[in-house]
Amino acid sequence: MANTRSLDYTIDGKTFEAFLAAPDGAPKPGVLICHAWAGRSPFENEKAEALAKLGYAGVAIDLFGKGVLGQSKEECQALIKPFTEDRPLLQERLKATIDMVKDLPEVDSSKIAAIGFCFGGLCVLDIARSNADAAGVVSFHGLLLAPGNTADKINPKVLVLHGWDDPMATPDNVTAFGEEMTTAKADWQLHAYGGTMHAFTNPVANDPDFGTVYNADADRRSWQAMTNFLAELFG
Repeated sequence: MANTRSLDYTIDGKTFEAFLAAPDGAPKPGVLICHAWAGRSPFENEKAEALAKLGYAGVAIDLFGKGVLGQSKEECQALIKPFTEDRPLLQERLKATIDMVKDLPEVDSSKIAAIGFCFGGLCVLDIARSNADAAGVVSFHGLLLAPGNTADKINPKVLVLHGWDDPMATPDNVTAFGEEMTTAKADWQLHAYGGTMHAFTNPVANDPDFGTVYNADADRRSWQAMTNFLAELFG
């Protein structure tokens, strides 16, 4: 059973609320969970608890502010817009959040990784692109668009878990991403799941017209790929 708690923290005078789940024992490698476009929700909290079962301190972070959770596609789009339009702003907030996580008593500050879903996938890729203090990042059905300020040499290892039929990250986007990572000399991997759309890890996703559909096989396979990746980072 994981030890769980909510925690408030402040960045640039604004209050945020994270959720932490950690196993018993000495400080553990910390894994940030970057949320989808609605904000931190029970989905991300459950991922933190699942990571704790694997032996990590899972921290579901908050990028929008305490209590902020989008209720409609329009609200969610408005929440991510400041960050998709100002990627340096996003990168600085992520770096400040990593600093917060490193200070937690449950976390081994020398061992940090990040995973993210949808918009959170974009976030973790920007952690890598900006060479924030993380050993590696994992994007689940993340947005792939380059920020325009990718480091010349990316240090964190990168794993992208991608639905091939994702309308929000097309094959052309995948090709451009691969070229971006190769130019930046990253240690990168991309697993593409056939017949799979956006949001494939979310059991309630069922909107084919929008391109968001749960896929149990891709959900299971991608989690196993992440598990192997984290074991390689911290084993």
